[in-house]
Amino acid sequence: MGAQAREERIAELLEPVLAEAGLDLEAVELTPAGKRRVLRVVVDSDDGVDLDRVGEVSQEVNAALDASDVMGELPYVLEVTSPGVDRPLTQPRHWRRSRGRLVKAALAEGGDVTGRVTDADDEGVTLDVEGRPRTLAHAELGPGRVQVEFRREADTDAAD
Repeated sequence: MGAQAREERIAELLEPVLAEAGLDLEAVELTPAGKRRVLRVVVDSDDGVDLDRVGEVSQEVNAALDASDVMGELPYVLEVTSPGVDRPLTQPRHWRRSRGRLVKAALAEGGDVTGRVTDADDEGVTLDVEGRPRTLAHAELGPGRVQVEFRREADTDAAD
């Protein structure tokens, strides 16, 4: 079985387990690491994912994997994690979870747009672009990227 087919089977096995825990499966990555493999399961939710929740769901994921033959005979290390800030925003839920963040996205018509996400739903995204709202349908946007901000203006105002 190829790596991609195995990742798809793992996703099919784990999605209901994670849904019951109130989490979305964002990615499954199976990579060789010497004589072992590393299975990275990326999970998220509208409320975020804290370490306690990762620990609880890791046990459930491990039990589901042990009860199936999807991993085969080779040993593996399970890593359950939340997405990093560098994860591309490709689904409506990714945009919704990025409210308040500064993002940059390619535009389907060419070029790109940078703005703070003020609203997002299944239809599209509203960005504050230089103080003006700009609403774009998901079809008008390519993958977005959260921009790293070291110091926001609101933070400096509060210090005065």
